[in-house]
Amino acid sequence: MSPVLDQRSAPAAAGPRPALPRRHTRVLALPEARWALASLVLFLLALPVYLLDGPAWLWGTLFAATYATGGWEPGWEGLKALKGKTLDVDLLMVVAALGAAAIGQVLDGALLIVIFATSGALEAVATARTADSVRGLLDLAPTTATRLLPDGTEETIDTERLTVGNTILVRPGERIGADGQVLDGASDVEQATITGEPLPVAKQAGDEVFAGTVNGTGALRVRVDRDPADSVIARIVKMVEEASETKAPTQLFIEKIEQRYSIGMVIATLAVFAVPLAFGEALQSALLRAMTFMIVASPCAVVLSTMPPLLSAIANAGRHGVLVKSAVVMERLGQVDAVALDKTGTLTEGTPHVTDLRPLPGGALTEDELLALAASAEHPSEHPLARAVVAAARERGLPLADEAEDFTSTPGQGVTATVAGHTVRVGAPARLLDDAADPAHQKAVRELEDAGRTAVAVLRDGTPVGVLGVADRLRPDAAATVAALTRLTGRVPVLLTGDNERAARHLAAEVGITEVRAGLLPQDKVAAVKEWEAQGRRVLVVGDGVNDAPALAAAHSGIVMGKAGSDLALETADAVVVRDELATVPAVVQLSRTARRLVIQNLAIAGVFITALVAWDLIGTLPLPLGVAGHEGSTVIVGLNGLRLLREAAWPRLTKDTA
Repeated sequence: MSPVLDQRSAPAAAGPRPALPRRHTRVLALPEARWALASLVLFLLALPVYLLDGPAWLWGTLFAATYATGGWEPGWEGLKALKGKTLDVDLLMVVAALGAAAIGQVLDGALLIVIFATSGALEAVATARTADSVRGLLDLAPTTATRLLPDGTEETIDTERLTVGNTILVRPGERIGADGQVLDGASDVEQATITGEPLPVAKQAGDEVFAGTVNGTGALRVRVDRDPADSVIARIVKMVEEASETKAPTQLFIEKIEQRYSIGMVIATLAVFAVPLAFGEALQSALLRAMTFMIVASPCAVVLSTMPPLLSAIANAGRHGVLVKSAVVMERLGQVDAVALDKTGTLTEGTPHVTDLRPLPGGALTEDELLALAASAEHPSEHPLARAVVAAARERGLPLADEAEDFTSTPGQGVTATVAGHTVRVGAPARLLDDAADPAHQKAVRELEDAGRTAVAVLRDGTPVGVLGVADRLRPDAAATVAALTRLTGRVPVLLTGDNERAARHLAAEVGITEVRAGLLPQDKVAAVKEWEAQGRRVLVVGDGVNDAPALAAAHSGIVMGKAGSDLALETADAVVVRDELATVPAVVQLSRTARRLVIQNLAIAGVFITALVAWDLIGTLPLPLGVAGHEGSTVIVGLNGLRLLREAAWPRLTKDTA
């Protein structure tokens, strides 16, 4: 048995969503499975000949072939490890089998080899299945795409040859070949496997689409915005594969003591052989007891206790859109006992929306007329607030002026434009409304700001005609996430934000947060995290922007919201929420804790088996076949126990495990 799962076999791994396509490795495509099958067949052929006292040369040859087919690979790997001054437990198993054969226990030694090879094959199959769950993501992306050339002609090319700036045509029913932006066309796109949205999403010019999602009934022209190797799907595969190449602290500790344990086990085996022999026990009996001891004391199950649960947890999280960058991170996430949340882009969607329309007395405008007037003036502006106003008007289907004349934009103040012969100004009330303004105007502004909104004043020909309220929309699952994190850690999360105190406290009250630190610069967030860490807390920071990167790096663990996250934050964080679902944060913390519990269960199972079998062998007479079955059975049990986290049911639901 290999001490850990093949580290190239990273599992990656959606709620009640369409399942990802899986491509299962055929069992016999694995060399471990083929050698185990050959060993089993040869053993079954030799067994009746041996039991029926057939020709010794025949059963001897068949048993020898059993030893060779089932034991050569672990034996060879063990010798290579020994050359590097590492004592591999696999080599000890082969030596024990050969030792049994040397004292005439050919059948028992062959049984050990067969069970040993079979358990190794089962581990290889389970490992391959977890690897399939990662590589299955790649099946989502088509291998070819239709690229549009500058002259208007089409060509079919491999998607890996697409470059940023290319334009591709996606026909109805086709999978989209790359991450990009819709240039033309309208359709509904099924993207549940990437974003988690259960229903098809309407797409039109300006919207983002992802490689591997399925186009609906309309044709789309899409500009490629990411290299295929950097698409969301490719990033999931790459990051989870990289995660599988790391080892958690528990695993590193086990491997550290494994060498000393193995050396001690060899010394103990020699003692178990020599001491009874010195007191007159028969050579064959003493050697058989020693070989049995070497088998049952081997720490195979202990070595396999850690990585299967952690790798399976990484796989499951990956399937649900959370990229955990290493086994170390997966283990550490379950240790957090305090959470610090950013505001904009984390608890909120990170995009401003018009929330209030307040026509003012004397303006003689309806809400729709006020919004249409402001949007007509703001239309040429690229400011986020201007885009929010224009988007709100379009959502209502309001007609905008064909062209805003004499448009000017003044940073910090707003815009001025001529709309239908009127001079319209839209901007900050502090700049546009003087202190002598009508009290009703000031009251409207104050009420909006007290509610955590950004107030935008609208003037027509110098007369205030209305005030708009703009705010970043709270994520729909924000309050439930805060409640779940509170239950998990025993502490209410803290809000760390660079926003103003009033807006921050208003939002915190909506989601149930009581401690707020507002107006913070990046270094202030780091100071807060270090303050809590100095108090012995293990802090999880959840953020999205460049300003969160230092705090993400300073914290015990950091999770970044991937959709709005900056490149720096994505690189700095320990885990990335690709689908931008805040509810996955408590879910992955809960999953980590489940994985840690399974590790402890596995260590307990392994310890009980080893202790019981060793005691039986030393105090009584443990039959070698029973020792083999107990040892190999415990190894298979802990491996399969860890792989339970690959199941869909193992992913925590906000309404159950974490809420």
